[in-house]
Amino acid sequence: MPDTSRTDERNRDFGFADPLDAPIPYLQRIRDYYSGLGYGAPYQWAHYADVPFTRLARPLRESRIALITTAAPYQPDKGDQGPGAPYNAAAKFYQVYSGDTVQDHDLRISHIAIDRAHTTAEDQGSYFPLKALRRARQEGLIGALAQRFHGAPTNRSHRTTLEIDCPEIVRRCQADGAEAAVLVPNCPVCHQTVSLAARALEESDIATVIMGSAKDIVEHVGVPRLLFTDFPLGNSAGRPQDPASQDLTLRLALELLEAAPAARTTVQSPLRWSASPAWKLDYSNIERLSAEEIARRRAAFDAQKAVAKTLK
Repeated sequence: MPDTSRTDERNRDFGFADPLDAPIPYLQRIRDYYSGLGYGAPYQWAHYADVPFTRLARPLRESRIALITTAAPYQPDKGDQGPGAPYNAAAKFYQVYSGDTVQDHDLRISHIAIDRAHTTAEDQGSYFPLKALRRARQEGLIGALAQRFHGAPTNRSHRTTLEIDCPEIVRRCQADGAEAAVLVPNCPVCHQTVSLAARALEESDIATVIMGSAKDIVEHVGVPRLLFTDFPLGNSAGRPQDPASQDLTLRLALELLEAAPAARTTVQSPLRWSASPAWKLDYSNIERLSAEEIARRRAAFDAQKAVAKTLK
């Protein structure tokens, strides 16, 4: 084993952070993970050199804001979707949907690959900041909340996302008179989906900010604004059961929405998930899995793919 004593001593002397305390490299981690499970060529993530950028037409306190989510409406007949539920392909959705922002909604994220080792999705506020946006409206931080929020399907197909889902999201935001949008992803593919949606919205003169936790994926796609919160996937809107954390996260995103000087502006939240960054070693880390666990995960993933195929 490598001698870490000198590194530990230097960190103590100079106040350096733990070497693990860096954003998870999701692109490489996922590439290695699915290769280790025995799948073929790695998934090709969307990537752009040029990034559209739209400034707010009016001050934030006068602007109407839309909310875009990748969470799914709860379906009682589709199996376990509650806190701590395993991945549930039956609960997926494949078309853009909308909901009234005046009403409360039961949205779940069991249908996507969140970090199930370190979070349970027990608090909707950590991944769907509708209540935080309502509070921001009451405080006068934003002018209005759009009449509807919109659900973006997490399609792996670039063509489907770009040619069907993104134009539909743009159309609905325009119909609602939205001048800006807050987009909140959960799993790795969700981060790609909302990044593509953000680009489409910006090209249609609707300013956007993404509240995300997979920094490398969003920046690889290329977006105007990213508020990066270094939390386990499934908590892009703040810490669960912590409204103050959720309000701070949204406030940072809104400030970025208004103040970003140019495209590809990323701001990192000061919030930390825990004192130790060791949780970052676990997500889709093939090096930490036994041969038996790899085989079990391959079988489980194949079974869920078969379920999803019947729903499309």
